[in-house]
Amino acid sequence: MSSGITLTAATRQSLLALQNTASQTSTIQNQLATGKKVSSALDNPVSFFTAQSLDQRSGDLSNLLDGISNGVQAIQAANQGITSIQSLVNQAKSVANQALSTQITTTGTATTPYAAPTAAATVSLYVNGAATNVPLTSGSTIDQTISALNTAVGAGSFTKSTDGTKIVINASSDVEFKTSADQTALGFTAGTAASGPTYGAVTTVGQSGDLSVSGVATRSTLATQYNSLLTQIDQLAGDSSFNGTNLIGGKGSNNNLTIAFNPKGNSNLAVVATDETSNGLGLSAITSTSAGTTTVGQGNFLLNADINTTLNKLTTAASQLRTDASTFGSSLSVVQNRQDFSKNLINILDTGSSNLTNADMNAAAANSQALSTRQSLGISALSLANTAQQGVLQLLR
Repeated sequence: MSSGITLTAATRQSLLALQNTASQTSTIQNQLATGKKVSSALDNPVSFFTAQSLDQRSGDLSNLLDGISNGVQAIQAANQGITSIQSLVNQAKSVANQALSTQITTTGTATTPYAAPTAAATVSLYVNGAATNVPLTSGSTIDQTISALNTAVGAGSFTKSTDGTKIVINASSDVEFKTSADQTALGFTAGTAASGPTYGAVTTVGQSGDLSVSGVATRSTLATQYNSLLTQIDQLAGDSSFNGTNLIGGKGSNNNLTIAFNPKGNSNLAVVATDETSNGLGLSAITSTSAGTTTVGQGNFLLNADINTTLNKLTTAASQLRTDASTFGSSLSVVQNRQDFSKNLINILDTGSSNLTNADMNAAAANSQALSTRQSLGISALSLANTAQQGVLQLLR
């Protein structure tokens, strides 16, 4: 219903201008207060929903960054473990080489002059744990017996004393006798107890008091050190975990790591676990005895051939460690690259969303000042539009 009040055209125009200015002022003040030029779908539906989609994707990627970061740390923990295990393998190599350079010798001179056997006989020896039989003919002279012993044990291992009556041993190996009769047959005193070193699956009589064996105890000690290093390798591999994930503690799906790079999960990286324990590296402890004749004496690094076999295994283990470290390094590079990419993409998405919804605060402030001035001018214009009516009022008075 019309109010019945008649306004001049100029007054109506000024009033409309003031109303428009007030509306614009309200919009600008909202932008200054919220920092947004699009606060709801009513402001700009296209910009609002597009920005909302960008924010949602940015949020999803931000949630994945925690998993990616954990993946980086898990791979770095595995790589650090491999580096430390490599150091232990190098120490084990040093121990094995030290054992190899430790010379084993058996030396001594018989107490009793050599007496030729009255009948054919056999002297049973163990050379570095390997059984050896030395046949002696009836009436064998000391030179003939020494020759037969050197054939079995090694050239130069046996000689005779300066007076030519006693057998002297200076062998580069551990020489033991099977029985006390084998000792006395050569003029050495009989061993009274199993006090001498015994290796592998053999049992010997106690070492003769005339003989001295060196180097065996040292190699046995080095074998113990070697076994200790293998234990440290196993413990280190077991401790190289991060947040419950251990990539070098053993192969298996439970130890594998899958890192997702997008919310759908169709972009990811599967990091396969490896076994860097002593067993996984093909290394076995040196036991005190050996079950097979092919490895007699290996129990205490006694045989050079066995030490060389151990060194070959250590070389293979070191190569495996380098290969696995390279694989983890490649995976780490990929994950770190995706991590940086995700961070940059999140920044791009957030910037795009802000461009659609955020207000230009400098422009809003300038517009606020301009609208304030315009409002003042509008009020003045409305006052001027009413001047004519004020003249009529003066006439009525």
